[in-house]
Amino acid sequence: MSSAAQDKTGPNASIDIEGLRRFIRERKLGDAADLRSENISFGHSNEVHLVHFEGRSWALRRPPRGPLLPTAHDVMREYRVLSALQDSAVAVPRVYAGCDDQGYIGAPFYLMEYMRGEVIRADGKSFANTPERRKAVSEGMVDLLVTLQEVDWRAAGLEGFGRPDGYLERQLRRWVDQLERTVPHTRPLPVMDQVRDWLKAHRPDSPPATIVHGDFKLDNVMWDPKEPPRVIAVFDWEMSTIGDPLADLGWMLSYWPDPGDAPSRRGVVTSLLPEAGYFTRREMLDRYESKTGRRMADFAFYHAFALFKLAIIMEGSYARFLRGQTDDPLFVFMKERVPALADAAWAVCQSAAH
Repeated sequence: MSSAAQDKTGPNASIDIEGLRRFIRERKLGDAADLRSENISFGHSNEVHLVHFEGRSWALRRPPRGPLLPTAHDVMREYRVLSALQDSAVAVPRVYAGCDDQGYIGAPFYLMEYMRGEVIRADGKSFANTPERRKAVSEGMVDLLVTLQEVDWRAAGLEGFGRPDGYLERQLRRWVDQLERTVPHTRPLPVMDQVRDWLKAHRPDSPPATIVHGDFKLDNVMWDPKEPPRVIAVFDWEMSTIGDPLADLGWMLSYWPDPGDAPSRRGVVTSLLPEAGYFTRREMLDRYESKTGRRMADFAFYHAFALFKLAIIMEGSYARFLRGQTDDPLFVFMKERVPALADAAWAVCQSAAH
């Protein structure tokens, strides 16, 4: 079978083994004569393949199949930021090589350490099954974010990686534009208009710029579950940049449950339940504030903006469903989930006035 024939699409899609062997040989990464691969994950995010050779196991990350937006699923961007963080205190996988030449496997890719640990999912089946462990997870998430934001991004070689000046203004403009492009294909969302206007009127001045992960949340973090639980890797860096540090905090806490959440918000975005031991959002903020010295006076903006963005992302999925571009049954539920998120965002805006 030719190498091109091996790189097929669909649920059993593989990588071009011969092309990967050639890359490993040319980069002098080892003897790949016995190389084999297995698929780990597919879907809308970057693919991950487990690659075995010489008794070692590495992970290969490449974009998903099919047409992509010019800046979507940028694995070389991931590779650059992971390379910059290799010698930092941030828990990231070791990266071995990156390749932007599509001549090897038909797509850009990079090779990294295959990490073994646990990721906390929404099914509740995790090591975080006692109040003490949930407290450790809460502290670990805040401390991980603080550690990332303490990295001197210029010294790490990330000058030019993003445009920190005007970050919040550009972000708000981008997502408002996305909302305006989406709702003509779905339904009016008057509460989203209220949130939009509030955000425009309350955009704060940003603190000094830091590395921004872009999708910092619990299910992008891997843990060593032994006592005490500790973070061993942060994944999914494709949206990382340099910008406002509170954007990551707002995004993380938009997914974080709180005992005071309205029933309409629960189950929409959170990946865990507000069980005993997990910090409240207020306790997470207090720990972050004490660790960084940043005041949380404007945090309502970041919290509301994260929910606003998430609602727009979900509404985009709902628009594709209505146009018949996807038959994913999950998107049926966006009809109710997006208004619930809009209400949650507006509640945050209103709470800031009191």
